[in-house]
Amino acid sequence: MLEIRRLVKHYPVAGGEPVRAVDDVSLAVGRGELVALYGPSGSGKTTLLKLVAAVMAPDRGEVLVDGRDVTRLSTRDASRYRLRDVGFVLQTFHMIAGLSAIDNASLKLVGGGMSVRQAQQRMTPLLERLGLDERAEARMSTLSMGERQRVAIAKALSTDPGLLLADEPTGNLDTRRGSDVLALLRELGRERETAVLLVTHDPQAVAVADRALTLRDGRLVDYAPDPQGDTPATLQPQ
Repeated sequence: MLEIRRLVKHYPVAGGEPVRAVDDVSLAVGRGELVALYGPSGSGKTTLLKLVAAVMAPDRGEVLVDGRDVTRLSTRDASRYRLRDVGFVLQTFHMIAGLSAIDNASLKLVGGGMSVRQAQQRMTPLLERLGLDERAEARMSTLSMGERQRVAIAKALSTDPGLLLADEPTGNLDTRRGSDVLALLRELGRERETAVLLVTHDPQAVAVADRALTLRDGRLVDYAPDPQGDTPATLQPQ
């Protein structure tokens, strides 16, 4: 579903060496697979996601999503791609506090031209699947952090995207709720045959991922942290 080919994005620095945010990265993620990229702040994780999301253009390289190079999309086509073909789960929720959970989850569908009623009907089964059926009409401002993140997952999956991008999705959650969110992402990705690319500094992600890699100084390296400690662990597909 996703194939990244020798992707490069460097940022110039006045009077110094450029920052190699993404430095010759190649990676493939199949349908129903969750790949976790682990790394500290400043390692290039978010830049990589922005390139995959066609929010910014690379210096060179390709990002193929279902065979289409999204780095070459026009501004209009890139917006359509982000609305329909890719979902986002972020550390910050980007929700409207005064709207209900179901209305927030439906925003992409309504933005794509669906009526509010149709969008709500479509979202109801997914909210039930996420355990939010009794909280669907509650305002976002009254939801717990874990509930808000589940609404964000519902919104990201509302258009049945083939690709889901998650940027530090457990950053605002405690350990237990973070573990629950990671398990949900893996389970829903497999059920819907959605490719999931997750970037994180949370070692818990390694335990749920089908594959895990570390991004260091813009480059992929072939180990990830041991979720039980700080020692790097040898990677084996689950």
